[in-house]
Amino acid sequence: MTSDTSAAGWQGWDAYAPFYDWENRRTIGRRDVRFWTDLARRADGAVLELGCGTGRLSVPVARAARRFVGIDRSAPMLRRLRVRIRRARLDGKTSILRGDIRALPFRRRWRCRLVMAPYGMLQSLLSDEDLARMLESVAGVLPRGGRFGIDLVPELPRWQEYHRRVGLRGPMSGGRRVTLIESVRQVREHGLTVFDQEFVEWRGRRRTVHRFSLAFRTVSVPQVAARLEQAGFRIDAVLGDYAGAEWSPDAEVWVIIARRV
Repeated sequence: MTSDTSAAGWQGWDAYAPFYDWENRRTIGRRDVRFWTDLARRADGAVLELGCGTGRLSVPVARAARRFVGIDRSAPMLRRLRVRIRRARLDGKTSILRGDIRALPFRRRWRCRLVMAPYGMLQSLLSDEDLARMLESVAGVLPRGGRFGIDLVPELPRWQEYHRRVGLRGPMSGGRRVTLIESVRQVREHGLTVFDQEFVEWRGRRRTVHRFSLAFRTVSVPQVAARLEQAGFRIDAVLGDYAGAEWSPDAEVWVIIARRV
């Protein structure tokens, strides 16, 4: 595990890849899928998903979009996504790239109509500098009028600290059984919430332990809105859920829709 002050937001995700879908089926489900697929359908052009991971959203969004591009830094996550894309027969309209969202690896004139940063993905950028670089890079692939959707996790700074709590347990594919033992730390001087994960995997009598940490940064809607405006965006909407409810600081999610000007 890395120290909190030197951690990079992408660290831990390679180790998380085998368990990501298993955990998220039990926590997130599909409550945000319709929101993102509707945006993609209305984009009338290519859609880029930042931090696409194993494709929880990528596959349904790719079905709705005219063209879909997903980018992530984690090779193990992307291997799982590519299998999903092939099984869904979406290869012809989908491109999957390994890269850094702070410096998007596209040709100078490449453009898309919608960029998605779902489910707190942006909060894996652990400094103002990283956030500014990412926004500048996103602005470079959107034409005037192109949209940028951001989904923030508001409860990070309120997350209760605890140590080695059994969070989830249950079966996985291949006859495996898995238990998640989780600790949560607040590193308030750096605005970070750190999840120390321990997945205990059983294959018959064989026990394997997988340990890693995931760090997320607290950012506010005003902070992100100001950064967006500095990067050449105009805020179209700030929502408090995936059905279009009015935003408030106590809303369960914070969604920002911005437009390139």
